[in-house]
Order: sequence, then C-alpha cells, then structure tokens
Amino acid sequence: MRFSDLQALDKVVQAGSFTAAAGLLGTDKARLSRTVSALERELGTRLIERSTRALRLTETGREVLERARGILAAADDLERFARSLNNEPRGMLRLSCTTDFALIAANRWITGYLQRWPQVAVDVDFTPRLVDLVHEGFDLALRVGVLEDSTLTARRLGAMAYGLFASPRYLARAGLPHDLDALRGHELLMFATGAGRSGWELQDAAEPQARPLRVDGPTRVRSGSVTLLVQACMSGLGIARLPLAVAATLPPGQLQPVLQRWTPVPVAVHAVFPSSRYLAPKVRAFIDHAVEHFGLDDRPAQACSPGAAPAAAARRAGQAKRKLTTPSGP
Repeated sequence: MRFSDLQALDKVVQAGSFTAAAGLLGTDKARLSRTVSALERELGTRLIERSTRALRLTETGREVLERARGILAAADDLERFARSLNNEPRGMLRLSCTTDFALIAANRWITGYLQRWPQVAVDVDFTPRLVDLVHEGFDLALRVGVLEDSTLTARRLGAMAYGLFASPRYLARAGLPHDLDALRGHELLMFATGAGRSGWELQDAAEPQARPLRVDGPTRVRSGSVTLLVQACMSGLGIARLPLAVAATLPPGQLQPVLQRWTPVPVAVHAVFPSSRYLAPKVRAFIDHAVEHFGLDDRPAQACSPGAAPAAAARRAGQAKRKLTTPSGP
C-alpha cells in the first residue's frame, strides 16, 4: 500500500467524483480509478460503491478513510514539524503567569528568551486568575501546583524547592522549634490558593522514603501573595514556607532556616498551552529555554546564614528537566 493510494481515496471522496478528484491531483480519471481499484484489491474489500450518478462509501470504506486521514494528517504534521526545526522563532508571544512567579523566575526567563531570539516580542499578563488561553488568545501560561484535567496540554518545567524560615527577632521571642509538634505551636505564615487551601507537606530528610506529614496551622497570616509572606516573615510575625529562589535574594541575616530536617515537598511548575499537533517555534523555544534555565539561580547558600538551606532541597530545585492548574503555591 502506497501513501499516494490513501491520498487518492481521500481526494475522490472529498471531490465527490473521479473526474473532479483527477483534476485536483493532476492525473486522469482512468488512472485514478485504477489506483482506487488496486487499493480495494490489496485490502480485499470494496471501499466505494460506484454508479453513473454518484459515489458512496461502503461501511468498510468509511472505516478505512477515517484511518487513512489520520495517517495523512500525521504525515502532514511531521512535515511541518521538520520545517519548523529550521525556522527561527519570530512574532508576538502572549504569556500569562502570576506576579509572584514572575519575580521568582519568569522575568529572568523572559529577558533571556528575548536576548536569545531577537525576532520575537513578548506580551505578558501578570494575573492570579486562570486565563482562558484559547478564547483570550494566549500562547501559553506558567502554572505552579497540581494539574487538573483539561483540554490543554502541559509540559513540566521543573519543581520549586522550599524551606522553612523565620526572622531572628521572631525566634528570640518564640523560640526555635525542634520537631513538628513544636512547630504546630508556633505562628505560621501560609500560602493559600484561590480556593482557600493552605497547609504544608513536610518530608523527613532522615527518612526520604516515608510519607510526607502535613501541617495545617495555626496560621497568623494566610495569603496568596508570596511577597506578603516574605514581608510578614521578615517583620517577625511567624514562620513561613518560602521558595529557596526567593530566600536567596534576601540580605544575609534577615531570615534563618527552621527545622532543616523537615523539607517542604517541592511544587511542580508547568507550561500550559492549547492542544495542538503543531507547536509554533516561538512557543517551543520559550518552553525549551525555561527548562534549560529552571533553578539555575536558586542559590540557597545565599539565603541567610551559612548552611541556611537544606542541600537535598537545593538539589531538587535543579532537577527540572505534565492540564489546567489550581496553584498550590509559588
């Protein structure tokens, strides 16, 4: 069976006659008829019922045509993909992410992407809401947290590593917790999703195979803003779970790590985009750039005092290499 045989069958059905299809394919009616007849003989079944007035697909013909069109579409997609590999990204990339994640990583990715690809421009919408990518015309969105089923496609970029931090002022007043029971007696500053969910999942570094334990409060502050949590933590209001990439940007001594044996479970970051067999070069280039640079600036040793961040969490931050998200925390 030749690829051109499937094309011939498809054109005959599309055009409604051998004569019209022959014109589209640049051949003659007799030759096209012989091609379809040869395909029928090879498959051992009649695909088209012919009459002087019309053509009609048989039941088997409909099944064969459906599969043939899938093959033709896949071949067309492969050809376009191969061409795109040689196409330099260009045009306007429309992107959505939260302001917090922009400050943590996305701003750095965007500037690096623009420096690398001079023929692209970027239009960014910093918003906490889950934008409708298709109806609002976005190319992709960056989502932090657990993915839900949707008609969108997602690629995992990596996972953000976290640590527990408090200010020296708070610890001087409330004391340093030495276990989870003691932690539950402290004032906690927690990130909350738009659905109001909060809480921390903490992994025992001494038992990495054990199931993470959950801490839900009590909370002194619950907010969807990492910026607020950082400010509250630095002001001595309690203990916060913060991204190591954020803690690394703070002046030395402002915060210090708490309960380094217990590491907050890393949170996955995804690029979410409308499902498509063909991904535009500008979108593919941005996603590849984000994967390549994920975690490169997470330098936990600069976060606070020497040895401030757990080494295991730092390693997980660099291990980044999958449909709509409810963010569980930037």
